[in-house]
Amino acid sequence: MPMMNLHQWRRAPIGMGRWRRWLTDHGSLTQRLRSHCQTFRVQRLRQATGLPFRDEVESLHLRRNRNALIREVLLLCGDAPLVFAHTVIPFDGLRGPWQRLAGLGNQSLGATLFANPRVERFPLEYSRLTAQDPLFRNAARHLIVRPLSLWARRSLFALDGHRIQVSEVFLPSVLELGRAP
Repeated sequence: MPMMNLHQWRRAPIGMGRWRRWLTDHGSLTQRLRSHCQTFRVQRLRQATGLPFRDEVESLHLRRNRNALIREVLLLCGDAPLVFAHTVIPFDGLRGPWQRLAGLGNQSLGATLFANPRVERFPLEYSRLTAQDPLFRNAARHLIVRPLSLWARRSLFALDGHRIQVSEVFLPSVLELGRAP
């Protein structure tokens, strides 16, 4: 059985304070981070077969207890972790239009998604994650000081009818980058 999610995702960006500009930007997060960093890089943490979270199963229209490819990375400015990204790629898409995603390694998924004009992006959803949430725990293990909560957003992307889900957890150091250019 997939791990339970304890948070709820909302379409309306409510109560985000100083995080709002980062969370609600609909452009490429990778490109935005690069514009603020002299040394931007992607560090792949994990890429393996696994069970998606329950809410991911529902949004991707997967059957329960069906594995998918799970990819987790950190987006860093120098050595400072800015964003923890968690992507779920169903296997039918890996045999189809998303085949190239399995070999990204330390390359940016965002750069790949936004470079293809045929990729459709669904509306962003937002959540404030807490320590009871497995997505929070996966992200927070890369921090020296663990906050009480972390803001996250997620979106579905589709290509030729095949969906993937990308969740991005914003880490405190992203606020040090300043406002959007």
